[in-house]
Amino acid sequence: MALKPGNKAPASGQYGVVGPRGGKINKEVTVVKGEPMPPTQKPRQTYVMNDPSNNKSGKTKN
Repeated sequence: MALKPGNKAPASGQYGVVGPRGGKINKEVTVVKGEPMPPTQKPRQTYVMNDPSNNKSGKTKN
């Protein structure tokens, strides 16, 4: 699930930047659950979860 800049993060962790055609960009950001995703460097880039946090504060309830 790709997240656009400004969307709230569904879980805490590290998110990688993905280009408009799906290619990975060598940039990661750490975001806390419920915080808005930061702006990207270029238009049409999105975020995908790379590494969820290991504590229980950011995990979604099943």
